[in-house]
Amino acid sequence: MIRTVLAALRQAAAFAIVFMSASLILNAAALFTAPFLAHAAAEEAAPAPNAEAEPAPAAASKPAAAAPTTPPHPLPPPATTLQSVALPGRALRFKAVASAIRLSEAQSGEAQADVATVAYSLEGQDSAKRPVAFVVNGGPGAASAWLNLGALGPWRLDLGKEPVSPSAPAALVGNAETWLDFADLVFIDPPLTGYSRILAKGDGARRQFLSVDGDIEALAVVMRKWLTSNQRLESPKFIVGESYGGFRAPKLARRLQENEGVGIKGIILISPVIDFSWFEAANSPLPVMTQLPSLAAAGRGLKPADAKALDEVEAFASGPYLTDLLRSERDPAALTRIVDGVARLTGLEPAFVRRLGGRVDPSSFAREAGRAEAKIFSRYDMTIAGFDPSPHAADTNFSDPVLDATKTPFASAMANLTATKLGWPVDARYEILNESVSRQWNWDGGRGKNQSLSDLSQALAIDPEFRVLIVHGLTDLVTPYFASKLLIGQIPPFGDPGRVALKIYEGGHMPWLRDGARAALRDDARKLIEGK
Repeated sequence: MIRTVLAALRQAAAFAIVFMSASLILNAAALFTAPFLAHAAAEEAAPAPNAEAEPAPAAASKPAAAAPTTPPHPLPPPATTLQSVALPGRALRFKAVASAIRLSEAQSGEAQADVATVAYSLEGQDSAKRPVAFVVNGGPGAASAWLNLGALGPWRLDLGKEPVSPSAPAALVGNAETWLDFADLVFIDPPLTGYSRILAKGDGARRQFLSVDGDIEALAVVMRKWLTSNQRLESPKFIVGESYGGFRAPKLARRLQENEGVGIKGIILISPVIDFSWFEAANSPLPVMTQLPSLAAAGRGLKPADAKALDEVEAFASGPYLTDLLRSERDPAALTRIVDGVARLTGLEPAFVRRLGGRVDPSSFAREAGRAEAKIFSRYDMTIAGFDPSPHAADTNFSDPVLDATKTPFASAMANLTATKLGWPVDARYEILNESVSRQWNWDGGRGKNQSLSDLSQALAIDPEFRVLIVHGLTDLVTPYFASKLLIGQIPPFGDPGRVALKIYEGGHMPWLRDGARAALRDDARKLIEGK
């Protein structure tokens, strides 16, 4: 009996050893072949053009939430078409190229991302002398369609009268204010915006692309690659950025010069945030102080031409108002002065201003100013209002009558343009504003710690030819003009203070939605790019 049991145990042990050996062999084979299978799959999925290995940002080490799922289909190969558009007094013939630029990991060559671009170049020009402007929007998470079809490109989305309707036709018209007259244009959609997508599996690449530094690194590589592949390194080069894109632009200029061997002659910042600490500091008087001139302009119907009235508001905001804000909690007389001044300059009821302790924030103003008509004004332009869905509630959740109303028409128009006129159909939704990107953005210690003022100063200090144009809409409460005005006052003149120009237009965060502001923006940009 004992011998029988021992024999059975020896036989079972032998089977176990064989099973374990086979398992180890299979695991080793899997470990050995997996990288090759993954690499082969990446090559098979990659579009043929622009597929050479190219350094991309290294993976970040900090954990972050999972990013949106990468669309399964690769982007199409580049599509080049010859286009023409009839405009008042002229007709433009130009080449349009819709394509994706591949970013790959430097050492392994693994595909990291495909970044979609749309480029317009005027026919019959000397490319060595012809300026080229790279254009990025904001968010983070916004695609370039806003500036492409709203202000700069050869076609423009005609949205009709204000307020904009989300169901407005997505029909394009010739853009009389296009910048193509004086510069070739390259519109870039960062990863996970527009049609751009992240290809690398796992969270490492996603965390890096969705970060302040990784975003700048990737966009700089895209710009350098475009210049190289199109033989445009000799061209005068400019960067145009709106909102968060305006925060990007100084950093991109510095990154391109220091790391990519590309010199930038100038940047144009549309409604930028130059220093987030001015908007994020808890209990700081800076946010309400910088917002007050725009609130006053909205409340009293002021225009940029009303210089005397605006000077009065700015002097009050940066002087007595700021001083009394620092003492009002313990000084009733200071609070009274604040209430009287703010009510007089904005047209708000003194009781409302007092209830807020003199700190009138945009959300409170937006609802109070439209309360009588059950409307709410847009933070993106405090002169445009929509109906309050809950007019009798203490608080309300509402769609912004500027931002949310324009998203759908712009997304539809851009998707239709790429699929038809440009011959570059993509089997995916065009992400005009990917809010998940903004939610998952790695601010490296908090949004309030980020600024690009030092990058702007560095670019001006090292290059006496470098020029800057900063433009704002007067009634924008997302990025108020007064913050930029005070911040650029902190930049030394570096021999010529005229190299930094600030222009204020009628309108809001997207001032180019208005015909007059769009024309003024074009004229001011032309002066900078042509060196006038």
